[in-house]
Amino acid sequence: MIRLLLRALFLGAALAAVGVAQGHPGVGIVEDASGNIFYTDLKQVWKITPSGEKTVAVPGVHTHELCLDGDGNLYGEHLWYEGDATKKWGHRLWRLHKDGTLSDVFPAREGFLNDYSFVRDGNGNMYWVDFHDRKRINKRTPDGKIATHATAEFRDPRWMTARPDGTLLLIDRGDLVRVTHEGKVATIAAKLSEHKPPPSRVSDRHYHMGLWTDAKGSVYVAVAGEKLVLRVEANGSTSVAGRSPDGWAPSGGMFSKDGALWLLEYDRSNAVRARRITSSSTAADNR
Repeated sequence: MIRLLLRALFLGAALAAVGVAQGHPGVGIVEDASGNIFYTDLKQVWKITPSGEKTVAVPGVHTHELCLDGDGNLYGEHLWYEGDATKKWGHRLWRLHKDGTLSDVFPAREGFLNDYSFVRDGNGNMYWVDFHDRKRINKRTPDGKIATHATAEFRDPRWMTARPDGTLLLIDRGDLVRVTHEGKVATIAAKLSEHKPPPSRVSDRHYHMGLWTDAKGSVYVAVAGEKLVLRVEANGSTSVAGRSPDGWAPSGGMFSKDGALWLLEYDRSNAVRARRITSSSTAADNR
């Protein structure tokens, strides 16, 4: 599901636009072929079984994103800051195998992850905005080759998701941008908001968080600044697909195989939960 981590935001940027939390919440929530839900709370990765049992699947990892490969293996990152003495960042890339064993794809390395992605299309290609040149989107093919996929005058590109055909959707200063599999860039909807006209802070970082799509191709955006999810159609029209209750805001989401909408939400204390919303009601089971 979802990739574009603005690394500088780890340096204490506040979620003033949201007004419910400090920091930089995760967006990762996915479902495997067996119906297990995995989500991150930035301290560990949780697993919810189809029967509702909740356990820690991967302890002690600070990952904002998650993804599954075609074999059902789960991937995430562990990112850390050594402190002001060295002012160095480090990361490792981990894989939770389908059989439950845990291994590293990349062991601990200095700096930020900029040669691997959690946004993948149906052919296993990875996509991400280059950390050193935010006007360029890179593509890594399954054989490991990295090339420039698209370039544009992006202003502040944020989280991104990919459709199976390689179409990319990303947030750039409050605008929803589409990148075709040929690398053509266009804005679908500007200043995404339920309000007309949109508020001035709609272009702020963290006002919009994770993106995902449904089987019909509609795009869903977690608008944390308004505590709701917007559905965006191909023509740019929008509608509200879900709302978070008072004290909570959405940061990510997905549709499970049974058609239910799952939201990843956080509150003022940075507590995180995955909430299932049935397809027929906004009433939900809180997990």
